[in-house]
Amino acid sequence: MLDVNQTVPTQALIGGAWQNADTGRRFDVRDPATGHVIASIADCGEQETRDAIAAADAALADWSAMPAAGRAAILRRWADLMIERADELARTLTRENGKPLAEARGEVMYGASYLHWFSEEATRAYGDVIPAPGADRRILVTRSPVGVCAAITPWNFPNAMLVRKAAAALAAGCTLVAKPAAETPLSALLAARIGIEAGLPGGVFNIVPGTDAAAIGAVLTASETVRKLSFTGSTGVGRKLIAQCAPTVKRVSMELGGNAPFIVFEDADLDAALDGLMASKFRNSGQTCVCANRIFVHDSVKDEFAGRLAERVAALTVGPGDQDGAEIGPLISEAAFAKVERMVSDALAKGGRVLTGGAKHPAGDLFYQPTVIDAVTADMDVMREEIFGPVAPLAGFATEAEAIELANDTEHGLAAYLYTRDLGRAWRVGDALHYGMVGINEGVLSSAAAPFGGVKQSGFGREGSRYGLDDYLEIKYMLMGGLSA
Repeated sequence: MLDVNQTVPTQALIGGAWQNADTGRRFDVRDPATGHVIASIADCGEQETRDAIAAADAALADWSAMPAAGRAAILRRWADLMIERADELARTLTRENGKPLAEARGEVMYGASYLHWFSEEATRAYGDVIPAPGADRRILVTRSPVGVCAAITPWNFPNAMLVRKAAAALAAGCTLVAKPAAETPLSALLAARIGIEAGLPGGVFNIVPGTDAAAIGAVLTASETVRKLSFTGSTGVGRKLIAQCAPTVKRVSMELGGNAPFIVFEDADLDAALDGLMASKFRNSGQTCVCANRIFVHDSVKDEFAGRLAERVAALTVGPGDQDGAEIGPLISEAAFAKVERMVSDALAKGGRVLTGGAKHPAGDLFYQPTVIDAVTADMDVMREEIFGPVAPLAGFATEAEAIELANDTEHGLAAYLYTRDLGRAWRVGDALHYGMVGINEGVLSSAAAPFGGVKQSGFGREGSRYGLDDYLEIKYMLMGGLSA
């Protein structure tokens, strides 16, 4: 086993205490760049999840009663400590996830930005006084925390996805039980330790790592105590969790799969479009839910764009995340690698043409060459499914209407991108795209100040922005009568 920084916990966090699974079971975390085991983690299950829910419930009354300014101060301190320890957090993230160290540092700072943002939003959970139909009455509207919440987070952004859920929930006065992905639990556990150091009371934030996601999820969804579930992951798993939450009529937020179109019109600034596409498509080796998945370029500029894109992609540096200058790291698992291989083979069998890449990279077993495939068609897997790999498929279009039709031809609706210098077209196409987020002449969408989320089968609910707090607050109406003299 390789050495892991001794400040990284390897146990569950329940009620403010670090503890092993009752059964003593543990599971290994591996570096995807090398396959080496880097840590052995407590493998929690149903009982530990119940214990965590009970701890969150016991902490709820005091945490929700704390003045918002007090909760805000703790969240700010948590953010500040994360920034101070960004290098440690980033190196831990790179070891378990594989993404380049520069990207990992960016993710840590991104996560901290949500703590800063929601530390301010905590003090802005305003109510209303509404004019009543009679002079002797007043209508009061207040907001209160939903209660105990649960979060299930993915492996591709193991720091930021956890922290932005926790920041909103805790700012609202809720307590939280989180289940991080089994591939990447270390980032969540280290972030939780820093939160405890920042002053989070025991039980407010609980982490239950484990390999049996179905068993842990079943306890969270069946619990009457848990009043809200927030999930980031695949649409298939999201459907199951929504169904499991129905008997307890739980509030749910779902950030599910994407199939993002990236549209380049004939009047676009091609340099800007190439910059935006590289930033969107190849971040985290293409393993993001908002990365460009289907690239549509106007026929009149497609050949030029494709050639210039292939040159840029061929120049990307592939290697372990801690290697100097690495831009593309490994895929997360053998299954992920096999999926990318299968999708590329399908495209080639149906007439696609590789402009660069298209095969395994010699850097290691889970490294895939950054790839550009031209002449893709709607029947290819790379157009129908979320790729989650460093593969950029290109297709042409002739008219604005065709581009919109192609872009909307998917069950998903998370993110979309378009490049044009025509202001009218930007508005028309932006309005016509059936997506929760649209980047217009921008390839990177995410910000703590903006509402992150999708439509259709990419989910519902929003994270970040002032809207992100609403998902963790209940509205109560009180009618005050008998006010006449």
